Amino acid sequence: MTMPRNQIQKSLFPPLLAIMFLAGCGALNPFCGSARPKPLLTSVAPNPASLAQVQQGLLLTVNGSHFYSSSILLWNGQALPTTVMSGTQLQATITTTQISSPGTAQIVVHTPANLSGDLGCDSGGNSNALIFTVT
Repeated sequence: MTMPRNQIQKSLFPPLLAIMFLAGCGALNPFCGSARPKPLLTSVAPNPASLAQVQQGLLLTVNGSHFYSSSILLWNGQALPTTVMSGTQLQATITTTQISSPGTAQIVVHTPANLSGDLGCDSGGNSNALIFTVT
């Protein structure tokens, strides 16, 4: 016994609609297979650092998770040239161009989205912020 085409289409529509609706609520969306998770920042080292270290060019190491080859460090919202060491570590050199006197800066990791169109998927974005201190 075969099912008429219009019955097949009608029987598939409700489950597909339910999947698309639930995806917006954080449920597994089969259309989001290549979506990148939002990065998570767990530590910045060294922290604090002295102004003398910054004057010499301080190699800042950021640890966390969900880092990709296109992830970058943001220093008070400004992109820094970033080296991706692994999926859990990034590095950038901090100089007096970024901070010329004792103070603090907000460090964030940004990962661009890698999905085109609106599939109801979150992809990439900004991590939580950590504060970097120069003494």
